[in-house]
Amino acid sequence: VVSAHFDYNPGNDNLIPCKEAGLKFSRGDIMQIVNREDSNWWQACHVVGGTTGLIPSQFLEEKRKAFVRRDWDEVPKSPFSTHLSSLRSLITVKWVYHVFTSEFDRHELQIYEEVAKIPGVGRRSLKNRLIVLNPSKFGTTVPFTSRRPRDDEKDGQAYRFVSRVEMETDIKGGRYLEHGEYESNLYGTKIDSIHEVVNAGKTCILDVNPQALKILKTSEFMPYVVFIAAPELDTLRSMHKAVVDAGITTKLLTDMDLKKTVDESARIQRAYSHYFDLTIVNDNLDKAFEKLQMAVDKLCTEPQWVPVNWVY
Repeated sequence: VVSAHFDYNPGNDNLIPCKEAGLKFSRGDIMQIVNREDSNWWQACHVVGGTTGLIPSQFLEEKRKAFVRRDWDEVPKSPFSTHLSSLRSLITVKWVYHVFTSEFDRHELQIYEEVAKIPGVGRRSLKNRLIVLNPSKFGTTVPFTSRRPRDDEKDGQAYRFVSRVEMETDIKGGRYLEHGEYESNLYGTKIDSIHEVVNAGKTCILDVNPQALKILKTSEFMPYVVFIAAPELDTLRSMHKAVVDAGITTKLLTDMDLKKTVDESARIQRAYSHYFDLTIVNDNLDKAFEKLQMAVDKLCTEPQWVPVNWVY
């Protein structure tokens, strides 16, 4: 699994053997490399869902960037259409951590970077607690899935069940904020679901991947973005021991797991801090929740400053 460090559009690539077989991606997208047998073209798919396609290999892209003018490689981006809405959403982020291997480390140019998932630091607990304490004021989206409902499941409760064809069509149409595939079933958050919560008179609270922030940080959503940061390693170690001893979790994390959480938290803060309105270090869940509540109260009682192009 790799993270891309450049934008790629096969439609603009004169070297690809078949443009229709190419896989389009943007900087920061997470992809699963399926086949690397060809020295110039790898087969890959988005971790968040989609079909397999061709992407330039590390070798080919390095050679291209070394010998071709920089502006030849750049892919123009179309502007994201927005309109004014009254939504202020609270958003926390999920992470991936970097696993450096010899195959990617030995290259001078950073084209792809190998990554893996890490555990979170309580963002879901904070989100759920806020909704439970004030369900008339806060809400969240119900994810969609192509999985068939089980006997005890009702549509619209934990999931909204749709066909895979319908879901794939909506994904291609840009109607999903996030989507992914697990055990051959698609899961995702639909953009319309956010508007449904807001139209019901509630503030929508989301727990999203950082890549989704560039879509959300617009006048259409007017989000208030809260980053839940990991504490220092010793503190995180003590917190994990406490929840294990209390029987809250049976999942044991190694010191390496915990260190990767701390390191990746710092990396995400460096890479995405320009999206954050507030950063809360979760060194104590109760205290972190108090800070979150205080921020929410200020949103309701104090004037908010937003980018001028959101208003005019």
